[in-house]
Amino acid sequence: MPAASASAKLATLDPTLKRLLTQDKGHLETTRLPIITVSASFKEDLKGWYGLPENESLPDIVLSRAHYSMALAIATQAWGKKIDKEKAWIFDPTNYVSQEDWKKIQLTELVGKTLARHSLLKSLKDIIDKWGRNKLPILSSIQPSLLHVTKDMSHPILSLHIAAGNILAESGKTVLQVITDPHIRSDYLTNADRSNMSFCVFDHKTKTDFLEKSFLLGKQIEADKVIVTGPPVDPRVIAARSRKPAWKPGRPLKICITTGGLGTNKPEIASIFEQLLPLMRTEQLQLIIYCSTQKDIYTEICEQAADYRIKLGNFGDKDTSLRVFYHPQIVDANELLIEYGFPWADGFITKPSGDMAYDAAAAGCFILSLKEWGEWETNIRNIFEQKNISRIAQTDQIRLQLEVLTQPLGNHSSWITQAMQKTNTLDPLFTSGTQNIISAYQKLARLK
Repeated sequence: MPAASASAKLATLDPTLKRLLTQDKGHLETTRLPIITVSASFKEDLKGWYGLPENESLPDIVLSRAHYSMALAIATQAWGKKIDKEKAWIFDPTNYVSQEDWKKIQLTELVGKTLARHSLLKSLKDIIDKWGRNKLPILSSIQPSLLHVTKDMSHPILSLHIAAGNILAESGKTVLQVITDPHIRSDYLTNADRSNMSFCVFDHKTKTDFLEKSFLLGKQIEADKVIVTGPPVDPRVIAARSRKPAWKPGRPLKICITTGGLGTNKPEIASIFEQLLPLMRTEQLQLIIYCSTQKDIYTEICEQAADYRIKLGNFGDKDTSLRVFYHPQIVDANELLIEYGFPWADGFITKPSGDMAYDAAAAGCFILSLKEWGEWETNIRNIFEQKNISRIAQTDQIRLQLEVLTQPLGNHSSWITQAMQKTNTLDPLFTSGTQNIISAYQKLARLK
């Protein structure tokens, strides 16, 4: 995109966003760990971070919880106990899309939500993935602000989204790209052989896959540019595991049922919740339903609960039978899950995504996986099933499945108890990924 055209688009931003963009640019230039992702338009929380009045009721455009939560995980590791702009800073160009391009962002979210909520459209999603994320309309929308804030940067940039990473690499910036899933999409290979691009990968198999696919495309890559780090998991989530005893008979089973940033698996969640409602009257089960930023899911869950005369508890009420977590803004919704969900839950019913599954296992929880939405999620599901931490959720017989999984296995404890215990023997890669990624960045920065 020509510089004049990009400047013209940024000129249409409202005055407040222009000021925030200038401040974000300054922080990225001076922080020790500049992190860039593409996830959501968390404009109001951005205002709050800069001490400006914010409106908690305005909804974000959310494209992905994962790309936000994993960027935050790395920043939190670098920050310690409080946000420190000198130690790390997160930038998302979705916050600074021009008025002209805003409809492209809305269209991208609408398409994503439609695909994520309807299994019959999954084949269309597969076509889009094969067609290439680098052709989606959002990319031209995020480019002006992304290139603007990084134009004067000479130190490396940590990228949590390949769209941003490719744009930056092609503009000549030094990029450390995090591949968060055990899967190599074609767009990760677009600039893989550039001297200014390096990669953090999920595990050793993912590294082998990356090198193999690159060489098959005729791209010559030095193996040491592909660093095995493990996935980025928030240290607050990992801390929850050390304080969590495995479930045993005699107390309620505590389960968190979650959707993603686009309202993924909505029909499965509705069916499961309807089946589990009667158990909450028997004090055998306690639930958190995490609706993320999806108001329609929140409304429907609340209506179902009211019809069954199940009272909703407050966010921090650990002993109530049902809590429903929703916030129109992704930053706040994510914090609800980190503060009240992971430390509390015995298990998660969730799609096997590259944020929720990692987080659930790292937090000491068993997993019942909903329908996956791509080959990468199939890979994730297989990894945790092989570790006997996860099983496929039987969405049409979930009550019977939970009954079976809570029963003793001969002279041994139940599958659920054993699965929670097995989380304590996870490969250290699953719990040290954030620090490993930061260390890889620091090494690259020293070489630069």
